[in-house]
Amino acid sequence: MSKRDFYEILGVAKDVDKKELKKAYRKVAMQHHPDRNEGDKASEEKFKEASEAYEVLSDDQKRGAYDRYGHAGVDGSQGGGQGGGQGGGGAGGFGDIFGDVFGDIFGGGGGGGRRGGPQRGSDLRYTMTLSLEEAVKGCDKKITIPTLVACDPCDGSGAKPGTKPKVCSTCGGQGQVRMQQGFFAVQQTCPSCRGQGTTIDSPCGSCHGRGVKEETKTLNVKVPAGVDTGDRIRLSGEGEAGAMGGPAGDLYVQMNVKDHAIFERDGHNLYCDVPISIVDAALGGELEVPTLDGRVKLKIPAETQSGRMFRLRGKGVTPIRASSPGDLMCRVQVETPVKLTEHQKKLLKEFQASLKGEKHSPQKTTWFAGVKKFFEEM
Repeated sequence: MSKRDFYEILGVAKDVDKKELKKAYRKVAMQHHPDRNEGDKASEEKFKEASEAYEVLSDDQKRGAYDRYGHAGVDGSQGGGQGGGQGGGGAGGFGDIFGDVFGDIFGGGGGGGRRGGPQRGSDLRYTMTLSLEEAVKGCDKKITIPTLVACDPCDGSGAKPGTKPKVCSTCGGQGQVRMQQGFFAVQQTCPSCRGQGTTIDSPCGSCHGRGVKEETKTLNVKVPAGVDTGDRIRLSGEGEAGAMGGPAGDLYVQMNVKDHAIFERDGHNLYCDVPISIVDAALGGELEVPTLDGRVKLKIPAETQSGRMFRLRGKGVTPIRASSPGDLMCRVQVETPVKLTEHQKKLLKEFQASLKGEKHSPQKTTWFAGVKKFFEEM
């Protein structure tokens, strides 16, 4: 055992907690690991010292003895000599230390992380395309999806009916094997059972030992009123079947609402453009506009300008997480008449001549005033 102070080796204070102790050991061990410093005896010794120090200080009982009596209090706890820092995975040996500290990087440690036995199936995702009307009002939709289901003859075990899977003799049912080369230990998926923890001598003839089969199934999905693109519905247990008789995963149905020919949705409000004639814009009038509940009357006041927004309250969408509906916002667009006859053109010219000298175009007057000011200030 190294006679240097263990706290000094790891560069920590005597009141260090276990979290900071592990972090300090990881830093030193990674710096002086033999695989990173091949042939460097000094780094190898420092790596051994750090492993010895961490093994003692990470154990409350050993740490207490070390704090009271120094190295004399723990000389017998390492199995003699320097075996504690270099052990081949025995109790308190280096293999256990390595798995504890580096398990989150290399995939396990300390005998944990068993992969054998029943495993939950994978979750599935299905994108459902809806019209705006279906999304706003809700609907029932049937979907057909490919999935993995438990094999009926073997009940998901993968073994021929009347037989059972056996515990893997290579990993002892752990699903993983521990390999150590010198000071470097790593946990790997068992090559015999491929991480299942069991082996099958007589595979099921229907699923060929997989325990699951590929099938398609049809489901009825109830879409609640008010859903929007990005919302999703979870169908519990409708995902892929689990391995070795494990529970099935879930199916997530993702909503995608198609663009509408008339309406544009923004949260709980709907927007639409309403074309009006130049006469209706100037003199006012009344016209019908569509809503998702039918037609309604919209009163256009005289002297309405293009782009003006009118609000129809309560004619929007009731979101799935709200109780009151939004509004329908109607944006009027004044249309310029096209394909005029010669007589109509003559009437328009006479009308234009009658407007000279009077302020009948407020936006035009304001705009030209702004342009004039802009050039004057240049």
